[in-house]
Amino acid sequence: MKEKFRNIFWFFGIFAIIVMLFTFDMDYEELWTNIRRAGGWLPAVILLWVFIYYLNAWSWYVIIRDGKSAKVSFWKVYKLTISGFALNYATPSGLMGGEPYRIMELSPYVGVSKATSSVILYVMMHIFSHFWFWLTSSVLYVFVGPLNWGMGVMLAVVVGFCLLAIYFFMKGYRNGMAVKALRMLTHFPFIKNWAKRFSIEKKETLERIDSQIAELHKQRRSTFYISLGLEYAARIVGCLEVYFILNILTTDVSFVACILIMAFTSLFANLLFFSPMQLGAREGGFALATGGLAIPSAFGIYTSLITRLRELFWIIVGVLLMKVGNGTGKDDKKK
Repeated sequence: MKEKFRNIFWFFGIFAIIVMLFTFDMDYEELWTNIRRAGGWLPAVILLWVFIYYLNAWSWYVIIRDGKSAKVSFWKVYKLTISGFALNYATPSGLMGGEPYRIMELSPYVGVSKATSSVILYVMMHIFSHFWFWLTSSVLYVFVGPLNWGMGVMLAVVVGFCLLAIYFFMKGYRNGMAVKALRMLTHFPFIKNWAKRFSIEKKETLERIDSQIAELHKQRRSTFYISLGLEYAARIVGCLEVYFILNILTTDVSFVACILIMAFTSLFANLLFFSPMQLGAREGGFALATGGLAIPSAFGIYTSLITRLRELFWIIVGVLLMKVGNGTGKDDKKK
């Protein structure tokens, strides 16, 4: 990537961090009190994400490798994974900053079309694993959670929504999504002219990307399921964060309950995807989820606070990593 484009992403990340620090909805004395209360659990929560990002990077790396020797190192992919998620956390609408950054950084190693298709495939896999996580958690709730008519209706809606989404994702994997996505963008105001022009100028590239997406599901099933399995595992491991935090407040909480809390919270937060760092949505989701499992709602608010601190820490790390180890594919070969 050209340094001027990298600097644009970097300055955006710095700006987002400054905005978050000045809009943190808590005075710093109270914040420090809560940090001291967390004790050794806060470093445990932060370090847990070293492993979660490892699973995310491995899932993406499996796609990039394509069953062959990789032209880019795993640790480069790991770095781009952390920085990409940092930009996504800080951006309204979620997937607006990290994905272009990853494509531009990966292109010198594997080419533009391969970089684009691998990033699209990974994003699809990341979202796809969420639907499987919500679906399996809804089924799990039937066996362990308190059920009533209202909860039964809500679970039925969630299950139906997840099954429908999984069906459309599978269609996208079989036929590709790049051309269809650009076609959809031609109906949106402000960007429709750009989308029409881009789809015409880059028709061959988009079709090649779609063929690479379809190939993953049709011809490389093992790669597809390994990548999906790693992303799903990252969702489950991520539930340990809630388990660690709630253990600061009580010992009367199970890991199964933490899976359900995380599933409900992430579903609620993703419904309000337009909020940077999912501000407000995350807090509301934690409060509702813990309350629904007969855990004090105040525990949910505290869990959200520690999670927000962890996110801020990794956003800072991700933004700083954007300035480290930025050689090109050619530079790596010379070394």
